[in-house]
Amino acid sequence: MTDTKISIDNPESLLAASVDEFQAILLEGVSRTFALTIPQLPKGLYEAVANAYLLCRIVDTVEDEVSLSAEQKEQFLSRFIEVVRTGEEAQTFATDLAPLLSDQTIPAEHMLIKVTARVIDITHSFAPKQVEALLGCVETMAKGMPAYQSMDLHGGLATMKDMDEYCYYVAGCVGEMLAKLFCHYSPEINKHHDQLLELSTSFGQGLQMTNILKDIWDDAQRGVCWLPQDIFTETGFDLKDLNTATSTKEFQLGLEHLISIAQGHLKNALTYTQLIPSHEIGMRNFCLWALGMAVLTLNEIKSHLDFNDSNQVKITRKSVKRTILTTKLIGRSNFLLSYVFNAKSKTLVCQDWQYQAKS
Repeated sequence: MTDTKISIDNPESLLAASVDEFQAILLEGVSRTFALTIPQLPKGLYEAVANAYLLCRIVDTVEDEVSLSAEQKEQFLSRFIEVVRTGEEAQTFATDLAPLLSDQTIPAEHMLIKVTARVIDITHSFAPKQVEALLGCVETMAKGMPAYQSMDLHGGLATMKDMDEYCYYVAGCVGEMLAKLFCHYSPEINKHHDQLLELSTSFGQGLQMTNILKDIWDDAQRGVCWLPQDIFTETGFDLKDLNTATSTKEFQLGLEHLISIAQGHLKNALTYTQLIPSHEIGMRNFCLWALGMAVLTLNEIKSHLDFNDSNQVKITRKSVKRTILTTKLIGRSNFLLSYVFNAKSKTLVCQDWQYQAKS
């Protein structure tokens, strides 16, 4: 510990900080949600998951940077895969990328890129199996996401299958990585290895679909839509006509269908969480807080299908605190978790559409 206050605005103090302080400060800067949930994890797992999130955020930063061409993004992402794989050339990567970042990239992400070399040093301090899990996630994400750069997404994705694939590249692969890290951490959890891996991609998709539905209008203002046209074709709505004034019954019915699909994925997320031993309360909290906030967000959307701004369906801090308290009270009981989940998500299921889909 130095006498200088450790701050994300002070690279010297940040680089001199301990591993835990360094990663915690960066997490707080780039994601308050994950800065809240990741520290719930036990020591030996927290460090790897925190580092994994920072690696993924570097991929996201490159992907979202408006000043970079599609070719530049692909080149930087390819280079970053090799940086993570080998642990080498991290400083060169950062030196080349940092000056190209625009003001639209938040200051915390500017700093994250500048200190990439320290992030990578931490990555390669982990056990080989952990590094392998982190690399697999980064490689899947960095190779999968660029394909969407050249797409015209004004009218959405073509099919639900396309949405599934997109969700896998941005979130499902993260779920897989977490399952692998959890199994590496605990031989008891590793007994459920195959089932956890299968459920993990669904967990990731449920969270990602929730974000997509919440951010429909923010994305639309950028001329982007991640919704699947085939779902809305069933209800009689063309996503090319989507704008913030859209409030037709056909569009809202399509939203209800997607909410129902997301609820199914979140139900799988609950099963995933229930496979984690009840005494691993930190790991359960990590999963349950994300799951609880997603269910609450879907309920907000379902109750306000005519919303046209993400702030209108944003859950309150009071709701977040209530979610945290509830999980602390019942987090060890699979029975109570199922009861509360079913009670909170029963209105999310679109029964009519499910019947049509089966017929």
